Amino acid sequence: MAPVERSDAQVVRDVLSGDRDAYRLLVRRYGEVLHGHALRMTNSPDEAADLVQRALVKGYRKLSTCREPERVGAWLFRILANLCKDHVRSPRRADVSMTRLAGALRSGSDPEADAEGAEIRTKVWGALDALTPEQREAFVLKHVEGRTYEEIAAVMDLSVAALKMRVHRAREALRGLLEEYA
Repeated sequence: MAPVERSDAQVVRDVLSGDRDAYRLLVRRYGEVLHGHALRMTNSPDEAADLVQRALVKGYRKLSTCREPERVGAWLFRILANLCKDHVRSPRRADVSMTRLAGALRSGSDPEADAEGAEIRTKVWGALDALTPEQREAFVLKHVEGRTYEEIAAVMDLSVAALKMRVHRAREALRGLLEEYA
């Protein structure tokens, strides 16, 4: 008989009861999703890994403040999302994003197509970097990660209507920025 997997709420209770190793289960469950979001927000594997590590450490230290242990994954995601927003706002990051993106591009067998794709990706990432952190997060969650408005509203602690307006404003801003590049 296969072992019964513990629920998130049970893992949280175990950690709070002194089983420090139980937190590893939450890291395994949510680490990849957290890293994917951080990577899309920062466009840097190193920065993403650092932000996820910081979010997981903060989550561990503040686990007793998680009001809904059965939704600890969403709670950890919110911690990471806030760290990402702070990071994107940070002035020390302003000169790095496009340089790192250009260095990360891979070439394939068609140099002309690769050059065109790289140019487009560069323009899009440049436009995303110009959005406010809140707009960028909403846009990435909706149009890059494909989450529903309801999921995003819960994570961002917004009403669905407010979220839809934020995504709309992000799209309009991107449209304007990308027209400037054209």
